[in-house]
Amino acid sequence: MKLKTFNQSLAILLIFLTTQIAFSSRVGKAQTPAAPLTTTKSICSSQLRTAVDAVINRPLFSRMRWGILVQPLSVGLTLYNRDAEKYFTPASNMKLLTTAAALQQLGANFRIRTSIYQDGNGVLRVVGRGDPSLSDTQLQALAQQLKHKGITQIQELIADDSYIQGDIVNPTWQWEDVQSDYGAPVDSFIVNQNIFSLKLVPQAVGKPLQIVWDDPNEARQWQTINQSVTIAQNQPIYINVTRELSGTVLRIQGQLTANSEPYSLDLPVVDPNYYFLRHFRTALAKEKIPLGKTLVVSGGINQQEIAFVESPPLSELLMETLQNSNNLYAEALLRALATKKLRIKNQTSTDVGLEVVKASLTQLGVDPANYVLVDGSGLSRRDLVTPEAFVQTLRGMARTPAASIYRASLPVAGKSGTLKDRFQNTPAEGIVQAKTGTLTGVVSLSGYVNAPKYQPLVFSIIVNQSEQPATVVRQAIDEIVVLLAELQRC
Repeated sequence: MKLKTFNQSLAILLIFLTTQIAFSSRVGKAQTPAAPLTTTKSICSSQLRTAVDAVINRPLFSRMRWGILVQPLSVGLTLYNRDAEKYFTPASNMKLLTTAAALQQLGANFRIRTSIYQDGNGVLRVVGRGDPSLSDTQLQALAQQLKHKGITQIQELIADDSYIQGDIVNPTWQWEDVQSDYGAPVDSFIVNQNIFSLKLVPQAVGKPLQIVWDDPNEARQWQTINQSVTIAQNQPIYINVTRELSGTVLRIQGQLTANSEPYSLDLPVVDPNYYFLRHFRTALAKEKIPLGKTLVVSGGINQQEIAFVESPPLSELLMETLQNSNNLYAEALLRALATKKLRIKNQTSTDVGLEVVKASLTQLGVDPANYVLVDGSGLSRRDLVTPEAFVQTLRGMARTPAASIYRASLPVAGKSGTLKDRFQNTPAEGIVQAKTGTLTGVVSLSGYVNAPKYQPLVFSIIVNQSEQPATVVRQAIDEIVVLLAELQRC
């Protein structure tokens, strides 16, 4: 979820039940910059254990669990191990496993296709296949293709959502995550990452904030209760948004000062199928193609394909998944893996996809006893993975023909993605490629280090059961990684 602030004083948007659950369990978005890390000299590999222990054994960290494994990339020699064979909640490090399987099983050039078929008698069938990159731009391209095919009106449009089966959100995700944009639903139809946007605009003092919807069609889907107010200067400002379990009532509370900038927020859609159809109707209208009846079905016969759009290749989808820790992309790729295995009756796409992930990890040399997988993104707290599993995955992928694509998808320390604001002006800058992860009480980082005075390294660091702010834990993790960057043979 992207945090948007102004005047450096607006509280973080909370999307929660009436019990006001904190939403700090958010996964894998931009990290808070840590203070620059510096060390005075290189260290010998024989000194690494003492140096790392000095970091993690501080009294500040006495109540948390550390899982750490550091090994040379080429061989299984262990340079440091702290409970690396034990289970930890991995947070977004889980995406390393999902994307490794996707690259191995689907290939770097794999694309996800959205098709429109002509069934005759003015009836068209649109088949969604879970493309997480699909947007209004691609819908407009579909509408233009139909126009060029001579389609002047559509009496009935059937949306076939049979490609992805099962829950549109993982049942083990926490409620506040499901209500946030980073927990948006995944189904056969995805458009604009299945989120909608609105702005809260201050008015005259004492007046409610004005609600401005990016898409007026979405405003009609909600019963909005606006209990916000515009306030004068020097008063506390905050915004609370509550969505009821039914998903049809949006309650907006809080206060902004009269001269504040508009406050923008993104929220997940409730029904992806009809969200798609509303947006496609708009695209068709721009091409002057009237649309009559719409219907959502599961299954049917696809006859003549008359229009289609495709996602970027998997190599680009991986960049978004890992660089920006995009949960929706990771979950969509997990479901795309379900096409690689015959589905048994009543088996969900997630379950089939997880079976493919496990088979792929075994092929890479990952011990099946090293993980328990529940989703593809790491948003579930029921995912359990050992640091050893991540090191085995990273090493296994380094031996595959797709090694360079996989590695290029990872954030680079001090340069890109969720590591852009970390490791700047340190020896680790530019030579560490790693995946971040954050949940409440969980911080993780796993990846590669091109140590200039040592051989390339692979590492995994996971912290669980932490009562410390995530920024404090990241600072300690970064200290350890800087040590790895300065490692030398002695």
